[in-house]
Amino acid sequence: MAYEKIIAVYDKSGKGKDAMRALEAAGFSTGDISLLNSDALINTDFKDAGLWRRLFGRDIGMNQSSVYSRAIESGGAVLTLRLPEADVPRAMKVLDVHPPQNLNETAADWDAVRVPTSKAAALSPQSPKPANTITTEKEEVLQLAEEHLDVAKRQVETGKARIRRFVIEEPVESRVTLHEEHAAMLRRPVTNGGTIKDVDWTDKTIEITETAERAVISKIARIVEEVVVRRQGSDHVETVRDKVRRQQVEIEHLPKGQQKAT
Repeated sequence: MAYEKIIAVYDKSGKGKDAMRALEAAGFSTGDISLLNSDALINTDFKDAGLWRRLFGRDIGMNQSSVYSRAIESGGAVLTLRLPEADVPRAMKVLDVHPPQNLNETAADWDAVRVPTSKAAALSPQSPKPANTITTEKEEVLQLAEEHLDVAKRQVETGKARIRRFVIEEPVESRVTLHEEHAAMLRRPVTNGGTIKDVDWTDKTIEITETAERAVISKIARIVEEVVVRRQGSDHVETVRDKVRRQQVEIEHLPKGQQKAT
């Protein structure tokens, strides 16, 4: 896209501000509009022609530099607007409502300084507004792109965890005291026994029950632990690396007669 720069000179700084506000109201970007006056160029030698060449390009001649310098010196302003070539007619309509300074009216005071007719606004005697110090300068724009690393995140499945409950057996032992009872005979002599007249000579049997304890095993189940199964998150910092591209520009000055074919 081709761009142009409109330069308009006002004899009063307030008029330049009015024109700037009108351009902004018409939709032109504030960043593309510049208003240079004594306040903006404080501690700057605005009479230096090199200043205006640095601001507006090498094509600015001595006559134009003198116009800009004298406008600033007398309390005026220089308004610039950078815009696409197709928007120039719309901007000129705004400046028709806020016309810049007419050089014909101040030629005697300014030594008849005129803007060269080679500029896009022409300022030639045949122009509808020949004395207005409005110039346009064509620009060719090279856009430089630069990549930036934009890291996003996505969730992926890394596997599954399976929790299984199963039964195992292990030997255990416990000590227990068991009691037994058996028949036993104890003989003891009788030393002071008398004479027995009647003796029971019949057979007799006595039975004694013998007992013994045996271990009886039973099992009691009780809950001793709970296992809670859930997903637990954790964060970690990971450094990702890649390459990004960036366009650069350089200028090569070729002596006359040594221009390279493009």
